[in-house]
Amino acid sequence: MLILGLALLGSFFVGIFIWAVLQHFLTADIPSTLQYPTKLRFLHCVFLYMLTLAEILEKLGICSMLSFLKLLQVCVRIKKDDRLTVTDLYFGTIPVRLFQPKAASSGPRRGIIFFPGGGGFMGSLDFFHNLSSLLVLETDSVLLLVGYRKLPDHHYPSIYQDCLNASIHFLKTLKSYGVDPSRVVLCGDSIGGGHVASVTQALVGRSDLPQIKAQVLVYPVTQLINLQLPSHWQNRNVPFLSRKFMMTCVFKYMVMDFHWWDAILGGTFIPPEFWRKYQKWLSADNLPSRFRKPGYRPLFPGPFNEAAYLENKHLLDVENTPLLRDDETIAQLPAALVVSCEHDILRDDALLYMKRLEDQGVPVTWYHVEDGFHGSFLFSDKKFFSFPCSLKIRNAVIGYIKSI
Repeated sequence: MLILGLALLGSFFVGIFIWAVLQHFLTADIPSTLQYPTKLRFLHCVFLYMLTLAEILEKLGICSMLSFLKLLQVCVRIKKDDRLTVTDLYFGTIPVRLFQPKAASSGPRRGIIFFPGGGGFMGSLDFFHNLSSLLVLETDSVLLLVGYRKLPDHHYPSIYQDCLNASIHFLKTLKSYGVDPSRVVLCGDSIGGGHVASVTQALVGRSDLPQIKAQVLVYPVTQLINLQLPSHWQNRNVPFLSRKFMMTCVFKYMVMDFHWWDAILGGTFIPPEFWRKYQKWLSADNLPSRFRKPGYRPLFPGPFNEAAYLENKHLLDVENTPLLRDDETIAQLPAALVVSCEHDILRDDALLYMKRLEDQGVPVTWYHVEDGFHGSFLFSDKKFFSFPCSLKIRNAVIGYIKSI
């Protein structure tokens, strides 16, 4: 009986993997410019396998999908480096991890506050440990990795609140960590990059705190309103952030009913007066011409649905959409590195925010990765599983931070 049970269990897992492989080949778009496409296909099949297994466990009532995916991060192998002192701390109730070089320094070091990506449910301290260590060693900086509250136990606006409060606490105590108050950089990727934008904006005009010197935004989430931008169509099935997976993360974090899926995609929750006011910043017309594909003219937003607006109006909050912050605040922001990837569903979100910064005179360094995809930065320390685009982003970020 035991052997039979194990055989059935093995067949179950094999069946799930076969389903994941079929799903990949039926739905995934692999960019033709990407090097090592077989590697990406394999990693995406594993990713889909985990997602499918998580969905089955949720339907069986064993655990929620996000809880299972979050649990998988425990398997991440942390590389210990004798050149670093790594300390786990709590800023109030917020877990953070401090990385400090052991080598002697002639003076205070540059400081980096890092907000990890991960769709609001991944991005643990362990998950970003190795990348953080790499950034510290390559830039000779002190880095604070913020372990903000995540799904499934915490929802909007927990990430923004934790990133802001951890940053304020760190800025008030920089000297105790050997950090130069005049050289602090906020850095993050994906949802973390979006919160770099939001937190940097929130800190404008704070005379009681050291001013942020620069911001590094790696394929950031800068708005959740216009989901019909060209990149949202072109890259809707590109690993690792498909439109379906992105929308699922948004709906769960923002606590929205999936009944409104089509209304959010079609923009029918957007009041006409709101669109008239902010279209100048949200429209695809603001993108560089090379990213506005011929024939791209979606009917957006759709006919206004007041019920959809009343249920989901928190999507319009500026903390979720730093792209809509007022000109006066934008003009006071520090210099920025904006990283965008050609094959990323969020490509145009980064480009629209870059234009807002440039229009208000903020110095912007733009690094566009022609063969890049969403999540590629995270692979930059994975050796065999790394990609050329991962190393390009890593080197761009390191080079920019070292110039601060």
